[in-house]
Amino acid sequence: MRTTVRQAGRATAHLLVAAAMAFGMYLFITVLLITAVGTLAVIGAWLLPETVLLVRRIAGAKRRLTAAWTGREIPEAYRSIDGPLTERLRTAVRDPGTRTDLRWMLAYYGYGALIVLALPLWPLGLVVDGVGCGLLHRRAVVLPWIERLADLEARWSTALLRPSPQALLAARVEQLTATRADAVAAHGAELRRIERDLHDGAQARLVSLSMRIGLAKRAYDRDPDAARKLLDDAQEQAEEALAELRDVVRGIHPPILTDRGLTGAVRALAAGWGSPRSGEPERGGGLRVTVDVDGLADEGPRAPAAVEAAGYFVVAEALTNVAKHSGSPTAAVRLVRTMRGLRVVVADEGRGGVDESAGSGLLGVRRRVAALDGTVRVSSPAGGPTVIEVELPCVW
Repeated sequence: MRTTVRQAGRATAHLLVAAAMAFGMYLFITVLLITAVGTLAVIGAWLLPETVLLVRRIAGAKRRLTAAWTGREIPEAYRSIDGPLTERLRTAVRDPGTRTDLRWMLAYYGYGALIVLALPLWPLGLVVDGVGCGLLHRRAVVLPWIERLADLEARWSTALLRPSPQALLAARVEQLTATRADAVAAHGAELRRIERDLHDGAQARLVSLSMRIGLAKRAYDRDPDAARKLLDDAQEQAEEALAELRDVVRGIHPPILTDRGLTGAVRALAAGWGSPRSGEPERGGGLRVTVDVDGLADEGPRAPAAVEAAGYFVVAEALTNVAKHSGSPTAAVRLVRTMRGLRVVVADEGRGGVDESAGSGLLGVRRRVAALDGTVRVSSPAGGPTVIEVELPCVW
């Protein structure tokens, strides 16, 4: 009986919130009428996009309320309302999501008040079910109907607020357009970085190397010792140029990924961070990194090269952020093979409070992952811990 009462109470609370929202929707009719009159009079046409945005917020609140009851998220699919007024008006009118929200709103004026059917069941249920469960040890009969009413309200809301296939397709096209633009921008930035590294690093050293070899050739006959010293300097310049070229190559696609796969490459990266010379000089010690692998065997099937490269760079960027900003002496990396792709998780016990707009490198991570249709989730409350979780879809 106690469990039945608790469930009925939770269902009643859900229906009360739904009824309060429905009451607010009755008041919202005034806004809809003002918008309709202003749009027909042309002079108030600017109200239409703003009203549609407000309706989206109300529908979003209802989606969250329904998801809290059912445990299943209801997706949103809207076109962005921006640009000049004419473009905003065209998007607001033609967006399938607008019609979906208005259809739900009209229906909600009716079924949003199901609480009026639930409240009379309480006194009847406490008497009937109290006697039946407490004295006769039978199952509750009346109070479960309150939970059924809440389920009914949630089913109707889910059916009415679920985006149409047309809206989902439009949202998907818009998302792919944005990710394509980000991928092109990231690719351009990467090319400029490679050009800058080659121009300022390896190219400058090769020019210096050529000059030293020329000086050594001219000094060879008259001053062999000076020529030998110039050749020694030229050899050092050549070794430094090779080292910088290797760094550039690793920045494009680390050779260790090809040789050892993602698991071996990440373990080598973690071992490198364990060395004091890998981190910041003022830390006085290396970052201790643990690597946990689930479902990825060294000799088993591998993810596509682009997915492995993205996973490797996610780990490298995240560990760099840990070393520079978190203050944590340890970090944990987890690589998981899932049914639909690869999951990469990097966690630390540092100070948290990651600010993605402060040049933490996470914007580059998001662009690289979005280019592969992946997702990035960052959890970093003040005081820590910080967890970066990346999902990269692929076929094994």
